[in-house]
Amino acid sequence: MLCTVIKTYCIIVSPKLDTMTQMDYKYSLLGPSLDDYRKRPLLLQVDNTPMNPFAVLEVNRDAQKRSNNQGCFCKIRVYGILFGLAVMFVIMASYVLNGDKKGLLLTPSPYHFSTMVNPGLFAFNLSSEKDYAHIRLVVKSIKSKVEFGSSRHNPELNALIKTDPHMFSVIPHKFLPGIKNPCWYEEYTGNRTSDPYRTNMYGRYSRRFRTVFQHLRSSFHKHLFYRNKKIYRMRCLPYFYIIGQPKCGTTDLYDRLRRHPDVKFTTFKEPHWWTRKRFGIIRLSEGVHDPYPIEDYLDLFDQTAYQIQGNLTANDRGYPSHPNIIIGEASASTMWDNNAWVYFYDNTSEGEPPFLIQDFIHAVQPDARFIVMLRDPVERLYSDYLYFGIANKSAEDFQEKVSESLQLFEGCLMEYTMRSCVYNTTVNNAMPVRLQVGLYIVYLMDWLRVFNREQILVLRLEDHASNRKYTMHKVFDFLGLGPLTKEIESEITESPASNTRRPADKNLGPMMAITKEILRDFYTPFNAKLAKVLQNDSFLWENP
Repeated sequence: MLCTVIKTYCIIVSPKLDTMTQMDYKYSLLGPSLDDYRKRPLLLQVDNTPMNPFAVLEVNRDAQKRSNNQGCFCKIRVYGILFGLAVMFVIMASYVLNGDKKGLLLTPSPYHFSTMVNPGLFAFNLSSEKDYAHIRLVVKSIKSKVEFGSSRHNPELNALIKTDPHMFSVIPHKFLPGIKNPCWYEEYTGNRTSDPYRTNMYGRYSRRFRTVFQHLRSSFHKHLFYRNKKIYRMRCLPYFYIIGQPKCGTTDLYDRLRRHPDVKFTTFKEPHWWTRKRFGIIRLSEGVHDPYPIEDYLDLFDQTAYQIQGNLTANDRGYPSHPNIIIGEASASTMWDNNAWVYFYDNTSEGEPPFLIQDFIHAVQPDARFIVMLRDPVERLYSDYLYFGIANKSAEDFQEKVSESLQLFEGCLMEYTMRSCVYNTTVNNAMPVRLQVGLYIVYLMDWLRVFNREQILVLRLEDHASNRKYTMHKVFDFLGLGPLTKEIESEITESPASNTRRPADKNLGPMMAITKEILRDFYTPFNAKLAKVLQNDSFLWENP
C-alpha cells in the first residue's frame, strides 16, 4: 500500500494498484473538498500507468488516528519531490484545509490534459503495423464490453427536491391556462424603484447580458401586474429545448427557428443553466463559483414574457395577449453533460450519477418537448476537435488523441460498466477528444426512461443539410406551429448555413483514412442500437 501524507491527510491508494509500485505516479485533484462534502470521496487521476488510471481514491480525514491503528508509516522526502508536484500538493492541502473552492480546476477544456495524461504512454503511429494492430485490439476489447441494459430507477420527487429545494419553491406546479408556453405570475416583493437585474449572475459575467438587461430594466416596471394590492411579474420557462449534440447543427437549427414569428429564444443561444450554471460552473477552464439561482435563469425569458403578456393598459385583467408564442432554449450540453454530478451528489450509485439533468426538467416540466440533432459520430468528433482545439491541429495530432482516448476508455471498462464510464467525470476530463459525446444512444435511452418518445424529436444533420425544408417542416409540426407565408418560409429554409467550419480548419483537410476506419469500428455497436431504438437505419451512418 502506498501512502502519501499532506500534513494530516493521507491519500490511500487501492491495493489493486500494488502491482504498479515500481512505477512513478502523479496525482491531480479533480473534485473540491468542502466542509459540507467531507464524507464524499475525492477523485484523483493516477498518471503513468496504462493499467488502471481511473481509480477513485479516498482522502482519509482522520489520518493520524488511522495511521496509529493500522500502522501506516507515511513519509515524504521533501528533497525528492519535483517542484511542480510540490506546488500541486501545497495547493491541494490548502483547498482541503480551508474549504476554498474558488480556484479549483473543475472541468477543463477537452483539449488541455497534458498535465493529466503522459503522452509517452499513449503515443501511437497508426501507420505502424504493430500500433495499428494494438489499437484494433483496444477497439475489439471495448466492443466486447458494450451492453445497453441498465438497472437505473428514476429518482423519487422528494429526493430531487431535497437537492435543490429553492428551485422547486420558485416554479409552480401548474402554469397559466389558455397559453401555449409554460408561464405564471409570480409575486414581486422588490422595491418598485430597485433594479431587478442587479444581482443576476449572467449580467455579472457577460457584457452582452449587461446590455440586454439595461433594455429590460427600462421596461420592467411597465410590465408589472397589480391585483389585490399586490404586485406580480410574469415568469416563463421554455416550451421546448434543443438539447444536443455539439457540432451537429444545433446553431443552424436555432438560427432558422428564431425567424419564425411565433418562436422566441433566450437572449443568447446557450445559457447552460441546467448542466453548469446552477452548479456555479461558468467556464469549463475555471473553478466553481457561486451557483446561479433559478431566478437568474428565468430572467433570460423576460423579454419574451413581455411579448406574451402584451400591453397591460389594454388588458387590465392580466390575460396574456399573445397566447401562441413559444420559447425555446438551445444549450447543446443538456443532453449529455452530467459531469458536475460527482462534485455535488453522494456517490451512492456505483459510479453512476444518482440524478440526471432530465430528472430535474421532468420534475418541473413533465410536458416539455426536446429536439435532438445528431451527426455521424466519426465526423462529429473531428469537427469537435477542429473547433475546440487551439494550436498544432493536424490530422496526425487528431489520430494520436483518438488513440489515447480509446485506451483511456478501455481502461475504465476494465473496472466499471459501460454506462458508468460514459458518465465518469474523471474519464471524460482525461480523454483528449470527446469520444463519449458521440455515444448518442446511451444518453437517449436515459432520456427515454424519463420522457415519452413523442416528446423527443431526433433529427440527422445530414438530412437537414440536404433538405432543410423537409427538416424544418418536421420541427414545425413537432412544435405545433401554424402555417407560414411563402416569404417567411423561404427566409427560414433558404438562408445560408450557420456556424460552418472555419477556413483555417478546412485547410487542414479530412482526418486520416485509418483514423476514420478505427472510429467507425468503435461507434458501430452504438449506432446499431440507436438505429434499432429509433427504427431508422439511416442512423447507422453506413453510407456517410
